Amino acid sequence: MRPIIEFCASNMHNGTEKVMKALEQNPDFDVIEYGCLGNCGQCYMEPYALLNGEIIAAENADLLHELILAKIKDIEAMYDLLSD
Repeated sequence: MRPIIEFCASNMHNGTEKVMKALEQNPDFDVIEYGCLGNCGQCYMEPYALLNGEIIAAENADLLHELILAKIKDIEAMYDLLSD
């Protein structure tokens, strides 16, 4: 399962550009930047991204990066359990 991580270009002022760039380095992730993800209120207030369509938000960009990676590990663990 390849995680799809989507970022809003308008959210880059919250530091998500460095998170996006770091995640793009992993060839197992599909990282996509859109002009707008339609979550304008949230986009204005905090760093966030969509992971497989689910909103992941945090107080700062570093925490967002950690939460995304943790959620990916959780998803991978669930897939491993289901495939056993």
